[in-house]
Amino acid sequence: MTSVIIHYQEIALKGRNRPWFVERLLHNLRVATSDLGVQHIHTLMGRIELVLSRDGDWEVLRERLSTTFGIANFSKAVHTSSHLDALGDRILADLGDRDPQSFAIAARRADKRYPISSPEIERQLGARVKAARGWRVDLSRPELTIHVEVLRDHAFYFFGKERGPGGLPIGVGGRVACLMSGGIDSPVAVWRMMRRGCRAQLIHFHAYPFVSSASLEKARELASVLTRYQHRTRLYAVSFGEIQRRVVVSAPTPLRTIIYRRLMLRIAERLAHWEGARVLVTGESLGQVASQTLENVTVIGRAVSMPVLRPLIAMDKEEVIADAQRIGTYDISILPDDDCCQLFSPKAPVTRATASSVDAAEESLPVAELIEAGVAGATVEEFKFPMVQSATRQ
Repeated sequence: MTSVIIHYQEIALKGRNRPWFVERLLHNLRVATSDLGVQHIHTLMGRIELVLSRDGDWEVLRERLSTTFGIANFSKAVHTSSHLDALGDRILADLGDRDPQSFAIAARRADKRYPISSPEIERQLGARVKAARGWRVDLSRPELTIHVEVLRDHAFYFFGKERGPGGLPIGVGGRVACLMSGGIDSPVAVWRMMRRGCRAQLIHFHAYPFVSSASLEKARELASVLTRYQHRTRLYAVSFGEIQRRVVVSAPTPLRTIIYRRLMLRIAERLAHWEGARVLVTGESLGQVASQTLENVTVIGRAVSMPVLRPLIAMDKEEVIADAQRIGTYDISILPDDDCCQLFSPKAPVTRATASSVDAAEESLPVAELIEAGVAGATVEEFKFPMVQSATRQ
């Protein structure tokens, strides 16, 4: 029988709460593989076994597992007898045309009652493979590692491990509301919160019809990619162009960007309450642009009572780009668009705003009215994976 053996790492440190974390991971695995004909998924002495159907597509399954948070590593494995002679026979029969320069056996006993120790399992199986194939044993840097895991009444063996995304299963960290532009940074910030077990709802501010709808289309594409990691996503699209126009009429030019950001947070806070989200999340990185100095970030954050998390605050651009390429958002993010942040932007924005100056500037604005307009005009799209579907409502 062919299986996939899934190992978790951080979950194993959760003590009495571990069963709940494992159950969330099992649920997410069932959702991720719901259209792949997987026969069964269950826990098995500190690991998870996913039993494959004969017509299962391993390449598709491997991609799904690589985007399921909570998995440290996984391997396509053979489920067989724990009797050492039978186990050795199966391994030899399954080596096929492999011809490495060196090999090693890496054995683990999940059940310590098994009468043969792990080192002895490695020695006996290694001797059989060496006798049959003549390969050199190298315990330090083998070209091929044959992994063996012995449980109570059966065993698994597999050749190599696939890296999982790590982190914690989606659903264990609560809900967050993420402000997501069409750029490189904010989708990475969303992904990093997902990786800590948070379910992220996305809020995108666009300036259509003042500019093209390219930014909104990019947000939809980014939402589709990110949904592969959390399986269902709600994207709020907030029309912000008219709000920006009204800010331009009344606010001092150098403070416009700060006021835009404060209004965005206030609108996002209202939408977050609808979703039951506990915090807001942004893609800000310290010093990257004028609005992201310590002074400006502080003044912007004071506009709301809800905590604002900034997962990228100490990351540089190259680190963020590497993450974006890794998670599949980079190629979308670099497509040209008309971002609302560029609309009506001042040529010389303030870099060290003070709370008093911003408060004074906002006194000339109908802030409550602008927030209501943004919330009322927001549209919502639902994304699901697998079998992505979307529906729009207002």
